[in-house]
Amino acid sequence: MLLLRLFLILFILTSFASLQSCVSTPSHAANACEVFSQKYFWFKAAKKSSKKWKVPIATLMSIINQESAYKQYAKPPRKKLFGFIPLLKRESSSLGYSQATKGTWEQYKKETGKRFVTRISFKNSVDFVGWYISTANKELGISKKDTYSIYLAYHEGINGYRKKTYKKKIQLLKTASKVEKRAQTYNNQLSKCMSKLDRNKYILF
Repeated sequence: MLLLRLFLILFILTSFASLQSCVSTPSHAANACEVFSQKYFWFKAAKKSSKKWKVPIATLMSIINQESAYKQYAKPPRKKLFGFIPLLKRESSSLGYSQATKGTWEQYKKETGKRFVTRISFKNSVDFVGWYISTANKELGISKKDTYSIYLAYHEGINGYRKKTYKKKIQLLKTASKVEKRAQTYNNQLSKCMSKLDRNKYILF
């Protein structure tokens, strides 16, 4: 009886630790190898999206980092009355790792045939980013390796990019450069740990 109780306690603690590792924000977000060593399921999801949409893993991860800082329930700030009184309404309907809006998420679901996906799932979110980049490539002719332009299209939308709405947004242009540099850093880091990550395919969490 005592052994059974100990087993149950151990099972509960292990399950809790596994759950925490899935939903917690990774430390050392500046290092892609560290992120994936802590979140191996993220690596598997990012690699699958990369292969499916032919988009570099580094670009996928850099965009997600910028949009949500890897926070599962990330939301845009609330609008403010007189510049300092928070209102109930937020600046947009963006949610989750990818910060996809409701409208674009519905378009993703319709075009991919995925009915039961959620914006708070990293696996679904990284697939969404891959799909969006692929769409931008088809609609706008942006190279899937051109992280700078991809981020501008991701932020402004397909039509916004066509209208070049980003040109007057100095801070956005700086952010796009930041995302591009991070993708380059991630790519260099991953080149040194990809083989190790691939060997760890049987790790559960």
